[in-house]
Amino acid sequence: MIVDCAHYLGGARQSDAPLALEDAARYCLEGGFVWLGLFEPSGEEMERVRRAFSLHELAVEDARTFHLRPKVEDFEPDVKLVILRTARYDDESEEVDFGEISVFVGPNFVITVRQGVASELHAARTRLEQHPELVELGTDSVLWAILDQVVRGYEPVVAGLEHDIEQVEGTVFAGDVAPTERIYLLRREVSNFYRAAHPLHAVLTAVQRGIDAAALVPYIRDVHDSLQLISEEVSAQRDLLATILQANIAVISVEQTRVSVQQSATMERLTILATVFLPLTFITGFFGQNFDWLVGHITGLARFVEFGVAGLVIPLVLLWIWLRKTRPTHVGSSSPPRTDQPDAAGTRPLF
Repeated sequence: MIVDCAHYLGGARQSDAPLALEDAARYCLEGGFVWLGLFEPSGEEMERVRRAFSLHELAVEDARTFHLRPKVEDFEPDVKLVILRTARYDDESEEVDFGEISVFVGPNFVITVRQGVASELHAARTRLEQHPELVELGTDSVLWAILDQVVRGYEPVVAGLEHDIEQVEGTVFAGDVAPTERIYLLRREVSNFYRAAHPLHAVLTAVQRGIDAAALVPYIRDVHDSLQLISEEVSAQRDLLATILQANIAVISVEQTRVSVQQSATMERLTILATVFLPLTFITGFFGQNFDWLVGHITGLARFVEFGVAGLVIPLVLLWIWLRKTRPTHVGSSSPPRTDQPDAAGTRPLF
């Protein structure tokens, strides 16, 4: 779909209304340059554009392919194809939405093919039209405006990632457990964004070498400096998320250890209770049987105390004595062993 098509001459746009494709191809030969903007065009539309501006078929095919890295290709001596990755941060899903802009730059035309919702260029066109002195420099000024718009679009992405990383960092270093999946997904988004933004350095270097207008060099250098700052921040975010992930794993380990200690203490209490009630259950079960001998010999209070109460107390006393003998004697003792006793050879240490 053709979004906008304008003819620029003498540093100004010649008509507010978009031009037809055939008129644009004719105007670009009469002086100035034409900027044609397309958004997710169909194969038929791209074929019409290719014929109207005599583009290389491989360049058109490359523009319709979604790339993972920015690049610059020279398909013809005076026409180059610049592939750029755009980005937009979705705060709700904490994901980076990527788009792509393919820019055909010729001596008298610029064709932009946008893929994805994160590739809007209206602001770049408006900002360029507000600087007639840059428009007079030709098609390289359009390429600068697009590069500047793409890098400007990276800044909200960095800010959005930074905000979410600070939330996770505050949670982890406060001693609480953060969702490991969230940390991992944030690190994946940061890594993907870094792979999309960092290779743009090579593109900017190649573009700067190929610019004929010396007045545009400082503007390209300014974009390069902004991109360098963004790359450093994203690299720092990636390293910070790796540290946060390790810290969160440590916090999870501490929490699991605490739970294990609590479970061990609970099991110890239950084991003690079960050990205590085991002989009691056996005695009461034994005397609960209605044998004639038992029924006939328990005839009074004395017999009840002898067989009933003593039968419960004696196993408890024996159990207590056994537990005292099997308890470790040096657990928790902080005093060092005595060294003034003779060793196996009968000698005493000197110190």
